[in-house]
Amino acid sequence: MIELFAAPRKRTPGVAANLSRTHVYLHATWRTGSSFLGELFNQHPDVFYLYEPMWNMWQALYPGDAGSLQGAVRDMMSSLFRCDFSVLKLYAGSANVSTSHIFGWKTNKVICSEPLCGAYRRHEVGMVRGDVCDKCEPRHIRELERECRKYPVVVIKDVRVMDLGVLVPLMRDPRLNLRVVQLFRDPRAVHNSRLKSKLALVKESIQVLRSRRQTDKYKRLLMPNSRANRAESYVSNAMELICDNWLGDMLLVASAPPWLRRSYAGIRYEDLVLRPVDELRRLYRFARLGPSAALESFVLNMTRGEGYSSDKPFLISARDAKEAIHAWRERLSVEQVRQVEGYCGEVMSRLGYRRRSAGDTLLRVHNYLPIYRRG
Repeated sequence: MIELFAAPRKRTPGVAANLSRTHVYLHATWRTGSSFLGELFNQHPDVFYLYEPMWNMWQALYPGDAGSLQGAVRDMMSSLFRCDFSVLKLYAGSANVSTSHIFGWKTNKVICSEPLCGAYRRHEVGMVRGDVCDKCEPRHIRELERECRKYPVVVIKDVRVMDLGVLVPLMRDPRLNLRVVQLFRDPRAVHNSRLKSKLALVKESIQVLRSRRQTDKYKRLLMPNSRANRAESYVSNAMELICDNWLGDMLLVASAPPWLRRSYAGIRYEDLVLRPVDELRRLYRFARLGPSAALESFVLNMTRGEGYSSDKPFLISARDAKEAIHAWRERLSVEQVRQVEGYCGEVMSRLGYRRRSAGDTLLRVHNYLPIYRRG
């Protein structure tokens, strides 16, 4: 623990020039609303944003377990924050890497805007349409690196860092000036969303489960009930590990020295969508970004959509915030809720989520509104 929390290395004269740039990692897990959170940075004109760049690594190294990939994930992140994208060649299957090798490139505001492409203007706020950006000519990765170096803030959103401790060495590095925003969400809502997208999450769930296979507990989780749907079993069992990792992160922050806590901010999805303008301003202050009236209007519109259901659950779209928060009450059985509350109970308590009381009906909305805690 002493080594983990060693004081940040002293800054050398050559490091001072880098301090004007801020690097932000959005630390989340699958189905927590992280794509929406990331989009708030993708839209900001002073941000160079990357959406889940470690996806290529996980696909290339499958079925490697999540734990064994953490060092490689950290090294890749370090290179990307420095606008060195040559690391992508290791997992792209080609030495000639272009913008089309970037995961999520068709909705990336920098890649789809001038000067790399004339489809959009960087300073104009609005969702990037994949079918429009798809017409952009691929640009050499060196051109993207040059664009990256122009921006004062670089933000990476991913879901493949299993615990906050993996990031501590990067947070200690004065050359990076790294800040971490961790996104939480009601575990019952996460579980509901994961079940809805279970077929798309099977491979990642298996990788997460394999990272803890050395213990009897996680050996049990890797052996799905033969009577149950295997995909549902893997996705459900991985939820237990997700809560374990969240608890570990909260305990780490609670015992961390001031220098680390200053570089860390936690946010609940529920607060983000119910108080979008307040939370957006807080996020931008933390990332050293200026306020934007256009982006405040954008976040309001994105949380005041009609309904919640989508045929494409990974597509970012305007949603009804309250429906997004409470959809799990109508879709999970009482037994499913009991199971999630059983292995996520301590996490829920620390985050201010109310558990179901005996005799409570899941349809009583006010029973499950999270306790608001100013971050």
